[in-house]
Amino acid sequence: MIRKLLLALAALGTLATAANAQTLAALDAKPKLKAEVVVTGGIVRIGDLVENAGIIADVPIFRSPDLGSTGSVSAEAVVEAVRAHALIGLDTAGLNDVMVTRAARTIEPQQIESALTSALSLQYSLGAVKDIQLTYDRALGSIYVEPTAKGEPRVVQLTYDGRNLRFDATIEVPGRGSMRLAGTARATIEVLTVARPLTRGEVIKQADVVSERRPRNVVSGDVIVNRDLAIGLAVRNGMQPGQVLRSADLTKPEVVVRNETVTLIYQVPGIMLTVRGKASEGGAEGDVIMVLNEQSKRLVQGVVIGPGRVLVSTLNGQLAANLAPAPAATATKP
Repeated sequence: MIRKLLLALAALGTLATAANAQTLAALDAKPKLKAEVVVTGGIVRIGDLVENAGIIADVPIFRSPDLGSTGSVSAEAVVEAVRAHALIGLDTAGLNDVMVTRAARTIEPQQIESALTSALSLQYSLGAVKDIQLTYDRALGSIYVEPTAKGEPRVVQLTYDGRNLRFDATIEVPGRGSMRLAGTARATIEVLTVARPLTRGEVIKQADVVSERRPRNVVSGDVIVNRDLAIGLAVRNGMQPGQVLRSADLTKPEVVVRNETVTLIYQVPGIMLTVRGKASEGGAEGDVIMVLNEQSKRLVQGVVIGPGRVLVSTLNGQLAANLAPAPAATATKP
């Protein structure tokens, strides 16, 4: 008897637990307002805003924000909208507003520019795509299209006038249709320009030059585009910031300065003499300059071979003229 009573009590407990579970499930299934939602398409439906909306989840109630943008709708407006569809007892979860974002695929300005520069390079031989610089008549911003839109922007019509550099293009944007762009297109070249004032003979360092793009049609052929070809060289004349570096502007740095005391090296096969001299002009390594031989007081020509060193290669007769005369030979009668 007792055993039967215990079994009955256990069964009642199981039924109570099941009833509690059903009650909790029913509470969880209660319609509840969402705080933030992301929608696709131009319509916001009840199920987008309300959890557990049931059979009316697909009923449209609001217009979506613009593509890629976020808007808000008040909780009060949602409650009012769903009441007309017999949704009673909506739990607003203490919210005042619901944030609604419309999903979109973003087409960046760089994607449109890439299509346009590729077409200009191909059809009008403006050089490499990276060297074409575009300026638009009106600002070009990001374009938002439906997430399902496939493909990339494509130029379907293009004209270009090389005299005034004007272009006019029609571009097909996936999911958006066609758009018209106009502006200027320049073929450019990357050059080195001076970053600060440089005086004559000053040696160029890394920080003294910067890379800039300049129109290709106004830049001469001897411009320097490789930084390594400029660093360590000296400017022939003073230069101002923004001035383009050209090969003709640079020279080897002077290692002998005018009026500097130098070592004159006389060299012939088997003999090398050194004397002190005074440079009559400055020169870089490898330059031929005039130097005053302070011993003979004669100007000689030599090649700069290093800081303060000038090499004079001479014939035996010339070298002998700078040495002490040899004793005269005594004549003998036959």
